[in-house]
Amino acid sequence: MRKYVYIAALLVAATSCKVATTIADTASELLRGEVVARAGSHKLHRTQLESYIPSGVSREDSINLAHRYINAWAEDLLLLDMAEEQLSEADKDVSAELEDYRRTLLKYRYEQRYIEQRLDTLVTDEEMARYYNDNLGKFRLERPVVKARYLILPAGSKSLKTLRKLISAEDEESAVEAANLSATSAIKYVDAADTWTDALLLAQELGMDYSTMMSSQKGQFVEWTDENNVLHLAYLVEWVPAGKTAPLEYCKPRIRDLVLSSRKHELEQRLEQDVLQDARKNNKLVIY
Repeated sequence: MRKYVYIAALLVAATSCKVATTIADTASELLRGEVVARAGSHKLHRTQLESYIPSGVSREDSINLAHRYINAWAEDLLLLDMAEEQLSEADKDVSAELEDYRRTLLKYRYEQRYIEQRLDTLVTDEEMARYYNDNLGKFRLERPVVKARYLILPAGSKSLKTLRKLISAEDEESAVEAANLSATSAIKYVDAADTWTDALLLAQELGMDYSTMMSSQKGQFVEWTDENNVLHLAYLVEWVPAGKTAPLEYCKPRIRDLVLSSRKHELEQRLEQDVLQDARKNNKLVIY
């Protein structure tokens, strides 16, 4: 409260525009908080700095973040000051670049609106199958893809033998039983028997590196015990090795993106043609 009274008294006592301006600046700084850094004529106030640091971080992290922010803030402003001082008026004139950027941005936004209003985003299964069969060479696998059930559990678990049998069974009842038993005896269990997965992602899910997983494969099982005596076990329901053509189901998200990208490109070309045709038709474009 005393601070605000002091500020008001200073403003009332001012007798000239210059003094009033100086006191108003001082009052503004008091209201905003203490200055924590200065770079040339620029001042960084505590309130600005505090707004950058998230709540709940440790004191050490808070200090590190503060130093990082202050250095970036100072570098940015000092470099700007040097540019203002040392560049010629011609060099500082960026109006042409700004106008060019404005025109590019406006054209881009219009093109995006044009495409959004006309793009058919529905890609049917028939279209994806046709694209897949016409472009098999695009879908060669760099790494294997798998359908798998996998779990992580203590190596000495009494449930291991039963779970090994259940996850390798083909009937739905066994899969349900494996899930129920894993809920009480496994650290982690996932049934991805109906989903194609990149072998690299499977290795990550199992907590293994890719090369370790590949060397740990025995038939349809991948099995590895870590240094904490925890077993990482996967049953490979299906497996397509690297170099082969990826299954259609695995490729569908990529195919959809490729089809939509092709449609967007066609719309862009149509827009370019329509602009010129309309301009000629309406005498907006005249070539002498």
